[in-house]
Amino acid sequence: MVIFMKVLIADEVDQECPSRLRAAGFDVNEWYGISPDDLKKVIADYDILVVRSRTKVTKEIIELGKRLKMIARVGVGLDTIDVKTAESMGIKVINTPQMSTVAVSELTISLMLNLLRGTYHAIDSMKKGLWEKKHFYGNELYGKTLGIVGFGRIGKAVAERARAFGMKILVHDLFVENGALIRLGAARAPSLEGLLSESDIVTLHVTLTSETKHLINARTLSFMRKGSYLINTSRGEVVNTKDLLDALKSGRLAGAALDVYENEPPKEPWERELISLPNVIATPHIGAQTREAQVSGAIAVAENIINAFKPL
Repeated sequence: MVIFMKVLIADEVDQECPSRLRAAGFDVNEWYGISPDDLKKVIADYDILVVRSRTKVTKEIIELGKRLKMIARVGVGLDTIDVKTAESMGIKVINTPQMSTVAVSELTISLMLNLLRGTYHAIDSMKKGLWEKKHFYGNELYGKTLGIVGFGRIGKAVAERARAFGMKILVHDLFVENGALIRLGAARAPSLEGLLSESDIVTLHVTLTSETKHLINARTLSFMRKGSYLINTSRGEVVNTKDLLDALKSGRLAGAALDVYENEPPKEPWERELISLPNVIATPHIGAQTREAQVSGAIAVAENIINAFKPL
């Protein structure tokens, strides 16, 4: 079978993706790390564009892609792609939302444990040759109330894992179904503010939209329990970074763990200050960075492309 469609892979993906596409007859160019200027120069030559979160597929790039039929995102979020422009031009946009469910939910639990026990400080102390056992008193997850904002695939996976630690689960999601709540032993919060005020730990698992941008801000942070914790492994712009910094410095929050940021990498002075705080754990957007997730995403996006364009 010969398809002769040209694919540009702009960000590094597992080799399962290009290998499967080539085996199916696609002409694949792997140009990892391509700059926005170079992408604008060459996009007109391609039928399919494959990206991850690094590449921003803007309105200008899409309009220059005269042959584009599909933009494929290896990952979940589509906020780096101008979906409205693509769809208006008849270009299909796909993603692989299932690839990172386990990886992100496991990272969330890892950050939660690390933050409450202060393990990161204890590790750093030992590496410095110290023995400061009496300094490291932490808190247990058992019996704590975990507030989950956003109850999609990842939110549900976090709830399932949190139950194993004996946590109470509180959920805020406008579209959550009662069956999922019952199955996971979770309760529905009356509102976002209600969830924030009743939770010991709040974890965010929402997509970035105009409604969720800066969902966590000075006003909503004021509802959080004094001494509570915030975890964000969703999208950086869901949290107002300056307001979070103020809440941590004032002592309202006991700590925060972040895998995502308003700027990636963080560049503003307040972002750097936030990351440097002793009660903040910061990781460089590694939610989906497991071998299993990368292979799964690469296979899924390749198969979706192949199935979309294979002859009837």
